[in-house]
This record gives sequence, C-alpha cells and structure tokens, in this order.
Amino acid sequence: MILLLETSTEICSVALTKENDIVASRMISEPNSHSQKLSLLIQEVIEQAGVSYSELSAVAVSKGPGSYTGLRIGVSTAKGFAYGLDIPLISIETLRILEKGAKRKFPESGVVAMIDARRMEVYCEIYDSKGNVIKPLSADIIEEGIYDDYLNKEKDFVFVGNGAKKSMPFFSNKLNCRFEEDILLNAELMSEMALNKLENKDFEDIAYFEPYYLKDFVAIESKVKGLR
Repeated sequence: MILLLETSTEICSVALTKENDIVASRMISEPNSHSQKLSLLIQEVIEQAGVSYSELSAVAVSKGPGSYTGLRIGVSTAKGFAYGLDIPLISIETLRILEKGAKRKFPESGVVAMIDARRMEVYCEIYDSKGNVIKPLSADIIEEGIYDDYLNKEKDFVFVGNGAKKSMPFFSNKLNCRFEEDILLNAELMSEMALNKLENKDFEDIAYFEPYYLKDFVAIESKVKGLR
C-alpha cells in the first residue's frame, strides 16, 4: 500500500492506493493551511481505510514545481514517513499529475499543464495526445503566440491547472484549445505512476531529496510597516 501526498498548490490532497485501487482519499482547498491540515488528512485516510502505518510499502509525493511552502511541507512530511517507517520515498512530477487527470477526461487530446507562478508567469509543460512531452517544463511569461509552434502539433489541446485561467485571454480564440477548470491536482492521480516506480525500484535518496522548485523562492514583504 502506498501513501500519496500532493501539496504543490492551494489544494492539499492525500490518498492510499493498493494495487492501483484507491482505498481512501481526502482533499481540501484552503490556502496556507497545509502545515495544519496535512497530518490530519493522513490520519483520516489511514482510519478510513482501516489500516495501520506499518502496512505502508512506500510514500509518494508530488515533487514540484509549485508553491514553495506547499512543496516543502509535502516533501518534509513524506521524508519523515519514509525515514520513520523505513520505506521507500517516491517522487512524482507535478505537471505530469495534471496530464494524467486531463487524459482521463480527454484521452485523445494534447495537454497544456500549467501551474501559477505569480504575476503573468506559469510553470508549463505541453504533451501530445500520446503523452509525450513536446515542450519541456519551464517557467514562462504568458504572452501572445508563445506556444503557437507546439499548439499546431495536435488537432485539440486542453489547458489544465491553476495557471491556465490567466492564459485564457491569449489562447481562447484558438479553435483547437479548450480550458478545463475542474481538472485539479489530486493525490489519486499519482497512483499508477507511484506503483510503476515502486515496481522498478525508482526511489529517491531520503537524506538528499529536495523539491523541484524551478524558481528561487521570493518572499513578499508585508505592506504593514514593521511586518515581514
């Protein structure tokens, strides 16, 4: 049984999978609540499934990119479980999780996976209809025509993720592009990828593994004098 953790955006999601069947899951969307809610959600899915922590064979976590704080909390929690229970640590690329969610609903479409990176910037990776990466992951400033070379490669693309909405004015006039706000990051979508990595023994080094932030963390100063 694998414990799945997804904390890279405002959504905090936890699931348990056994032989690619989801046996329990919980998800909340409350900004800045991961540090208080993640441990609670983990306990809830363990109780919901009626299992004990000793039955876990691995822990998988979304590795980024995404929210600096959310990723740090998710990865540190996953590393704690892996070390404490002496089980493997598995990492899953965040944008690939979005791609998996999009393909469940639109199996014949290419996918533009986007995560908000503040202002008009997004973390973006583009996949063709077979799931192959045609635009590697990068932090991009959204502007007119930025992805035209890639969007000509498939007859249909679906934009997903919390960064897709800000890009809508630049792509909504393209007939082969659609936007799906209801396809969200969810730990359940990590199940198949986590199982494959478990079978292939594709594990992270617990001591040295760090989230993939892609961009350096930038602290936002408070506008109230004297606060940081």
